[in-house]
Amino acid sequence: MSNPKLDLLTASNHSLILIDHQPQMTFGVASGIDRQLLKNNVIGLAKSAKVFRVPTVLTSVETAGFSGEIWPELLAELPDNKIFERTSMNTWDDEAVKAELKKFGRKKLVFAALWTEVCLTFPVLEAMRDGYEVYFVEDASGGTSAAAHNMALQRMIQAGAVPMTWQQYLLELQRDWAKKDTYEGTTGVVVEHSGAYGSGIDYAITHVHKMAARKVTH
Repeated sequence: MSNPKLDLLTASNHSLILIDHQPQMTFGVASGIDRQLLKNNVIGLAKSAKVFRVPTVLTSVETAGFSGEIWPELLAELPDNKIFERTSMNTWDDEAVKAELKKFGRKKLVFAALWTEVCLTFPVLEAMRDGYEVYFVEDASGGTSAAAHNMALQRMIQAGAVPMTWQQYLLELQRDWAKKDTYEGTTGVVVEHSGAYGSGIDYAITHVHKMAARKVTH
């Protein structure tokens, strides 16, 4: 019997859902991740989906009354995406979001959200109940304490959701450096968001490759 969890993610087999990456929700993150690193990871995740043209849903909660607008850096990467505004903490209560995902026709869903214990856990559990194969991006999500974040991770994993990181997501989609149509996009995201790995690519481009080119011309 096949196990869909053994399938690697591809550009055509999943949709991405980014939930409540808003200022007030960011203020509440106290689960151990630096907030600037969290923002870096979320933007890297969004850019990764953009490189591979993965359908992406943006949703926000109580924007005017409590949470503030979605980060401008995130909106800048997905300027044409509709924003699904909610009152419920649980994205899966929103019929418009579910209809949008159904329209995409993909059985795998990848989630990232603030906060882990509420806005990530609730839709992850209910999406699995409704038959989706669900993944979540741990380092593009954050909770109100380390305990809240970690217990939510355990709850989702025990229920069958698959954890991953944003860089794993990007490299799983690229997978083969012979895929030249997304090569520059992938390495561009790495340079901008992957720290030491990105510095290594910068070094290779600016020093190693140029040195090799000089040797060829002499």
